[in-house]
Amino acid sequence: MGRVIVITTEFVTAWIGRFGDLIQENAAMLTELDSPIGDADHGGNMARGMNAAVPVLADASNLEAQLKGLGMTMLSKVGGTSGPLYGTFFLKAAKELGAQTEVADEVFIHALRAGLDGLVARGKAELGEKTMVDAITPAIETLEAAGDVASGAQAAFDAAAAGRDATTPMLAKKGRASYLGERSIGHQDPGATSATMLFEALAGAVS
Repeated sequence: MGRVIVITTEFVTAWIGRFGDLIQENAAMLTELDSPIGDADHGGNMARGMNAAVPVLADASNLEAQLKGLGMTMLSKVGGTSGPLYGTFFLKAAKELGAQTEVADEVFIHALRAGLDGLVARGKAELGEKTMVDAITPAIETLEAAGDVASGAQAAFDAAAAGRDATTPMLAKKGRASYLGERSIGHQDPGATSATMLFEALAGAVS
């Protein structure tokens, strides 16, 4: 038997805190990725959002309040399409977790799936369209296959990274990048890149 992780408010604080750190450290790189195919603002937008969101977690009394606060902050502070998409992801996950201070990791994985389903419904994006969906989908599928966070987190990060890398040769079919047509090919998607950091942070929180 591997190590069992119970998902607590402290775990979520550590996870999202790590995500925030990764966003701040890589904000310039995210903006650089966004420059040729977007509005050159993904790094700044995400850094501003996470800077506002991380303090919200510590004040929340349960898991639903944590992720709802995070989602609402992303909606209000992050510009472009990323704010609504990340916001929806966390708000849908929050609803699944409910007003509890800890849940089994299979409940947490189910909540992440609900978040992805909400994000896909809002963004109308599918796999292979050069978006954050290309990183988040394989990561969550990997967690579901593992059945637990302890053994699945690193593999989920690896899957997200592979999905991120696979966006480079793709033709963008959603968002501002889609306006470029063939010129969008050869550029790594910034949304998939920041989304991969979410699972890098999860793996870090587990270890």
